[in-house]
Amino acid sequence: MHIETVPNRNSRPCILLRESYREGAKIRKRTLANLTHWPPELVEGLRALLRGATLTPASDASAIAAAAGSPVRELADCFEVVRSRPHGHVAAVLGTLQSLGLERLLCARRCRARDLVVAMIVARVLAPCSKLATARGLDEETLSGTLGELLEVQDAQADDLYAAMDWLLQRQAGIEQRLARRHLADGALVLYDVTSTYFEGRQCPLAKRGYSRDGKPGKLQIVIGLLCSADGCPVAVEVFDGHTSDPATLAAQVDKVRTRFGVREVVWVADRGLITEARIRDDLRAVEGLGWITALRAPQIRELVAAGALQLSLFDEQDLAEIEAPDEYPGERLIACRNPVLAQERARKREELLAATERELDKVVAATQRPTRPLWGEAQIGLRVGKVLQRFKVAKHFRLSIRDEGFSYERDAERIAAEAALDGIYIIRTSVAAETLGPEATVQAYKSLSQVERAFRSCKTVDLKVRPIFHRLSDRVRAHVLLCMLAYYVEWHMRQALAPMLFDDEELARRAGAAAPAPTQRNSVVAPATPSPTAQRKAATQRTADDQPVHSFRTLLQDLATIVKNRLQPTMPGLPAFDKTTRPTPLQQRALDLLGVRL
Repeated sequence: MHIETVPNRNSRPCILLRESYREGAKIRKRTLANLTHWPPELVEGLRALLRGATLTPASDASAIAAAAGSPVRELADCFEVVRSRPHGHVAAVLGTLQSLGLERLLCARRCRARDLVVAMIVARVLAPCSKLATARGLDEETLSGTLGELLEVQDAQADDLYAAMDWLLQRQAGIEQRLARRHLADGALVLYDVTSTYFEGRQCPLAKRGYSRDGKPGKLQIVIGLLCSADGCPVAVEVFDGHTSDPATLAAQVDKVRTRFGVREVVWVADRGLITEARIRDDLRAVEGLGWITALRAPQIRELVAAGALQLSLFDEQDLAEIEAPDEYPGERLIACRNPVLAQERARKREELLAATERELDKVVAATQRPTRPLWGEAQIGLRVGKVLQRFKVAKHFRLSIRDEGFSYERDAERIAAEAALDGIYIIRTSVAAETLGPEATVQAYKSLSQVERAFRSCKTVDLKVRPIFHRLSDRVRAHVLLCMLAYYVEWHMRQALAPMLFDDEELARRAGAAAPAPTQRNSVVAPATPSPTAQRKAATQRTADDQPVHSFRTLLQDLATIVKNRLQPTMPGLPAFDKTTRPTPLQQRALDLLGVRL
């Protein structure tokens, strides 16, 4: 909003109250009022107000009072705030999405369906909620921000959002293909992991009972497979039936990357539960150009120890060593690692579980020996013991003796010692040649899977909240998960840009993109990563390098939301209402500058 003077050749200049607005890539102006008849001091007073000057009850007030024909004591009384709409956080997220070109990835030409999908993506980053609540947040009467206004979808209903989700799902293959062209190339590392999330209701065909990672075994669930680039940027997502096993999802992803994305040479990085011996044999080994990085399971490590291929004395003076087992793993490299911190943690946890199990088993023993109504019978005692063992999952470390008249137990010291000897030891298994990826780089590449785990954590609980899922149609569930992935795509890029202002480690953000970044702040890639000095300083002082408060991603969005777009109505007759946006604080302006966004 500004005042513009337009010269006239043969008469006095025309003074107009104008507003700038964006139409596509162009900036246009619209005239709100003709102020030519206003006294000059009144025009200057309004001009100062629009520039953010402090209101004073001096001559400006009297000039406005004279023009309005009514007594006014203060300049502030000449304007009434009709409505305030939170705007800064919307501008930050929507501006980032647009700068990433995500709108064009969805559809090359603007249409209502695309605008509705963009609105749902932005709303998912800002405040995850149901589609009905999202529609209410866009509506002019119940709005929660300027999102509906900026995208011109204030009239959207929940059914319109559902239809837009159907439109989005039809374009998923093309969207993922365009993302892959941005972030994947021949020879690149591809991170892949699987999670599950529980489901509300019983009507969706995708919802099945399976292994629950959420600790909700009684609920139906779906399985989600997420594919990321080496730096953790999401590229593709797929939803599977809730009872699908992790390894069974791999073949479809391999085919997707090779056939749909056209990436013929790729190194797959996945955990030991995904890239199993069977999957290597059936899906990976026979395909030219495919490599893999994964880890061995505990039984496989014990077999190598028993065969002499892995000597525990290797770790007396080092924590990483490349070993050979050509008979068991032909054409592959094995990199053995021992993390002493992990070893201590596993020993502590095992001892706590053993002690907790013994406390509960002692209660069963006492129940069999009580003088009145003792627990009796092998079957009844076995049921009680089984519940205890099922709870703590350490049955293999106990020897049990269950009889009709009693029960006793003892620790299996030999088995416990054998497991303890391998505490902290893991072995990375890869088909990639040492000339391409050295031992340290291979270990670091496997550890990059934590980026996918972070994406799952953000999508499921922290920021985007993929659950609760109430959709009943399979395609709507798939579209809902795709929306969450696209929202995380925007959030991921925002976190990279805003890292200097967040508790996030900006050194890691600066190194993002390297397939196997060199370890920093530690002597070995096997040792636990420690925060950079910059991150430690931010955590200790709660201040950034330029002495501003440090935020989390969520609280920074809340801070930006205090930038509001106010609708002001002049009290003078005949003047239209106009918008005035809050002037950003230095911290808010810094965030907008890092994102490359203008209000």
